[in-house]
Amino acid sequence: MSEPSVWSSLRDRLAALLPSRFRSERPVVAILRLTGVIGAAIPLRQGLSLALCAPALERAFSLRGVKAVALVVNSPGGSAVQSHLIFRRIRALAEEKKLPVFVFAEDAAASGGYMLACAGDEIFADPSSIVGSIGVVSAGFGLDRFIERFGIERRIHAEGAHKAMLDPFRPEQPEDVALLKAIQAKVHAAFVALVKERRGARLKGDPETLFSGAVWSGSEALDLGLVDGLGDVRSVMRQRFGEKVQLRPVPLARPHLLRRLFDRREPSLHAGLVDPAALIAALEERAAWARFGL
Repeated sequence: MSEPSVWSSLRDRLAALLPSRFRSERPVVAILRLTGVIGAAIPLRQGLSLALCAPALERAFSLRGVKAVALVVNSPGGSAVQSHLIFRRIRALAEEKKLPVFVFAEDAAASGGYMLACAGDEIFADPSSIVGSIGVVSAGFGLDRFIERFGIERRIHAEGAHKAMLDPFRPEQPEDVALLKAIQAKVHAAFVALVKERRGARLKGDPETLFSGAVWSGSEALDLGLVDGLGDVRSVMRQRFGEKVQLRPVPLARPHLLRRLFDRREPSLHAGLVDPAALIAALEERAAWARFGL
């Protein structure tokens, strides 16, 4: 637990010991930041997942005197499954605790990041935020000509006609692409249904445009009904709950101390070397943000 959280917890416990007439009845809003690619996880760089977010969400919705939960989302998307799992946990806690949820988009609430935003009862953005990307994408590389050029023979043995589908070291097969497109269509349809359910009559414009995978600035997203207003978490929460509102940050869980110490030592075990898995993951994360010019 971070130092601010320790003091916040101690303050809550001490306040509970005071007679009610001496307690400050300042409203509390829990602030939880959901930042980064969803689902990606490598050493020293952990993406957003339900396992990471669940403990912090539980704490945020259980703070003493909490009147609302504000989520600050800054994500280009990622795993559709993890996005949906986090979304469902937020909505389950909101209904269980009977608390409103406000979402604030920073640089991006795109793709899975926008799915997280839809967990909010109201969504706010900066005028320059990137919002939307309600679609599904799959990307990879075709390396069959590369290995052919260097005389490398690909050997793969599998049971099941499609077990090795989309193998990057063999030519792309039309039937494999058709199967992938069918899966993507179902995932996209589920995403669209979720947005329609959460945003309802607030959505404006042609559905083919809204659900095309396009992105918009925060100002444009407001016109399309993808967000409810423009503003930052501090300003909007003060407008809603008064100047004396307590904005209480709730940090995401961090790795155990021993693991963190081990991770810090790890680079010395490979002095002068680059971890290929970490490099690829970092490039993929960079590419996820670059899709939106960030």
